[in-house]
This record gives sequence, structure tokens and C-alpha cells, in this order.
Amino acid sequence: MRKKGIRTESVDELFDAIMSLESKEEFYQFFEDICTTNEVLAIAQRLEVAKMLYEEKTYNEIADVTGASTATISRVNRSINSGNGSYDFVFERLNKK
Repeated sequence: MRKKGIRTESVDELFDAIMSLESKEEFYQFFEDICTTNEVLAIAQRLEVAKMLYEEKTYNEIADVTGASTATISRVNRSINSGNGSYDFVFERLNKK
């Protein structure tokens, strides 16, 4: 089975739109318009899970703090271990601020 990729013209346009945003307030406005509240919160939860995995927290600790299921935690952990390495550079950049 071939993995469905996200590299499409539509996704390019989405990323161009996101990169055009100039302030956190514009991000809030855009994401409130383009996503449901639950979609934004789910993405934020995954980032929080990843941060806690980097801090070597246990699945139980992460689930207690974030409310994420162990399936979500496992999925994020898999992305950290065999994904594109994006969590590494994002957390590195955030820690430099």
C-alpha cells in the first residue's frame, strides 16, 4: 500500500497562507476560521505530548496532564522516532527564544 503524501498544490497554498501571517493574533484568527476548535486543540495537544516525551515523561504522566490517549501518545512517539525530525528543530528553535 502506498502512503498518501501531503505534498500537493493545495497544501503548498495552505503553507504559503500560514507563512503570510504576521502575528500571533493573525494566527488565532486564521486558525479559528479554517479549523474547528477541536482540530486546533488536537494539534496543540500533540505538540504538548511531544514536548513531554522529550522530557522523558511516562505515558501515564503524559495522559494525566494532557488528556491524550495512549494511542495518540504512541503515534507522536513514533513520529519522533521515525518521522522527519521536525520536532527536533522546532523544539531547538523554541528553546533559543
